[in-house]
Amino acid sequence: MYNRIAGAKTQPQPKRSRWSSAKAILPYLGPAFVVSVGYMDPGNWATDIEGGSRFNYDLLWVVAASGFIAMFLQILTAKLGIATGSGLAANCRKHLSRPMSYFLWVTAELAMMATDLAEFLGAAIGIHMIFNLPLLTSVWVTGLDVLLFLFVMRYGYRSFEFIIISLIGVIGLGYLVELVLAQPDWGLVALKSFVPTLNPDPAFVLVGIGILGATVMPHNLYLHSTHILTRMNGNNKGKKLFRLASLDTVLALTAAWWVNAAILIMAAAVFYRNDLLVVSIEAAHRTLIPLLGGFAGLVFAVALLASGLASSTAGTLAGQIVMEEFLQIKFPLWLRRLLTRLVTMIPALLAVSLGVAPVKLMVLSQVALSFQLPFAIIPIILFTRRRDLMGPLVNRPLTTALLVIIAGIIIALNLLLLVQTFRGG
Repeated sequence: MYNRIAGAKTQPQPKRSRWSSAKAILPYLGPAFVVSVGYMDPGNWATDIEGGSRFNYDLLWVVAASGFIAMFLQILTAKLGIATGSGLAANCRKHLSRPMSYFLWVTAELAMMATDLAEFLGAAIGIHMIFNLPLLTSVWVTGLDVLLFLFVMRYGYRSFEFIIISLIGVIGLGYLVELVLAQPDWGLVALKSFVPTLNPDPAFVLVGIGILGATVMPHNLYLHSTHILTRMNGNNKGKKLFRLASLDTVLALTAAWWVNAAILIMAAAVFYRNDLLVVSIEAAHRTLIPLLGGFAGLVFAVALLASGLASSTAGTLAGQIVMEEFLQIKFPLWLRRLLTRLVTMIPALLAVSLGVAPVKLMVLSQVALSFQLPFAIIPIILFTRRRDLMGPLVNRPLTTALLVIIAGIIIALNLLLLVQTFRGG
């Protein structure tokens, strides 16, 4: 499925300039950026917007902690792919029982379908905002992203990565503009980003869980562990490739952290400052226009559309990987994309036709992710601690201990999120 790209020159070049060294690294950047769009998808927007509008900058430290946790897990899943030469799903099939392997595949597929629904709705809302089309019409127009996806994939994975990175640039630039217009209190932003703040309001815990508990996307773990294999060759593998993959991950997820933090900062600076509680993406757009002007509303909508398209496209690639590695079958990528879009368009069309708020479907998608997340994290713990699988890249005891603690926190918070969701919290 993947073509391995050419790597560094076979003979090391003496006295390289800094530019030539950086240029040699560039071909190995990309897999983590494809993964990173899952951390800035429309499903995260509503949570960050509510967090900022309800609690000012107080939850910025949760965004920072979430970014660290995501970075740590993605680095480990990339290491698993590098050490074993196989993705997480392939390792599950190889080292777990067949019933367990099929169970993990089914849960992963259901979670990815639910996630794509939120991403699809986010893109549809973006089109609705930009062109002032009825939401139902926007849903149909968004379905045409299948054609865009097929056009991009004709030119290979590097072109695909370039498009994804370009869309991330659009999102990041959009929120840079929003922050310039919003004029937040940067001193308070810096303080709240790294100094934990607690609030007695019960909703503070729930919104914090929404930010932290649903941060790590299960399909991103499957995607990264396999997509990193495109960078393996005779000269760059093992520890050397792991260092490059770690750099890629740090850069990409720092960008994702910036976007999530920027969404919350914008909401705090605009909505909280004006004593407005905003709990949905559509309401945020409507409220931005009278406060910051039509240009701010347009930038917001374009960034949302880019977020929906990028994350949905990366999710299709993850779904292809999961299906091929768990079931060991070849499935045309274009057919996978078409089927995924049909599966997510049907409930979206029904919901919009019946007047169901899109934000409710996004909440349900987060619940689906919460259910599946432990089944992706636990195999990573089991595999990366095994020296017979990982060789010199095996986890150190401290790394495994930290991974267990982080996994325990995420699982506990996701279970609490599930309980609160079904209780109506």
